[in-house]
Amino acid sequence: MLSKNQIKLIKSLSQKKYRRQHQLFTVEGVKGITEFLESDFVLHQLFTTKSVFNSHISVEISETELKKISALTTPNTALAVFKIPDSKPINNDNLILALDAVRDPGNLGTIIRLCDWFGITDLVCSMETVDCFNTKVVQSTMGSLSRVNVTYTKLKDFLNAQNAYIIGTFMEGENIYDSQLPNKGVIVLGNEAKGISTEIKALTHMKISIPRYGALKATESLNVATAASIVLSEFKRRTTEM
Repeated sequence: MLSKNQIKLIKSLSQKKYRRQHQLFTVEGVKGITEFLESDFVLHQLFTTKSVFNSHISVEISETELKKISALTTPNTALAVFKIPDSKPINNDNLILALDAVRDPGNLGTIIRLCDWFGITDLVCSMETVDCFNTKVVQSTMGSLSRVNVTYTKLKDFLNAQNAYIIGTFMEGENIYDSQLPNKGVIVLGNEAKGISTEIKALTHMKISIPRYGALKATESLNVATAASIVLSEFKRRTTEM
């Protein structure tokens, strides 16, 4: 049985200010919840319509109650509330991906999944980038958020403090397939509409682009998550061939 206070709290976590105030976020669906339960994230509460998590204490609720607290059109058996963890140190010895004001939750979720897929352990986000604990972001990561260290910071200050090669992705950059790519450093991807900001562009040591092969070359740009997949794939391909 859900109390009014529980419903109010869980529904409030759809907003960033309340997630930050309570230091909590929600995960929905058995698969996603399982990924977080198997990580070092700390469970706060677990609600289910059927017994599926035998090793964790859960509150059994009705499907009607689940609909009241779910952000999904079709709720999926379970909803968990986890604590937002403290920031972890960034490993500067590995390849790092940085995002300059990526706004779309689906894009960020896909990029987090790509980081997990390609072994990028640290994703650094500007303060203008959408919150990684946004419900839509969490759902679209399919559990990968539990394995990627996402850090929010003033991106300009972070890059200025780096003793590392900074690679920016631009429409007018050097063809990525013809470039000498470093095996570590910081790769920066920009905003969906505006790309990398002028102040961040000034800090890059190298500008790369993904060439257009279409006969008319009429496509204006690639989706930022699509670009991330191509760039990370090429960087990792070079690493495995070294």
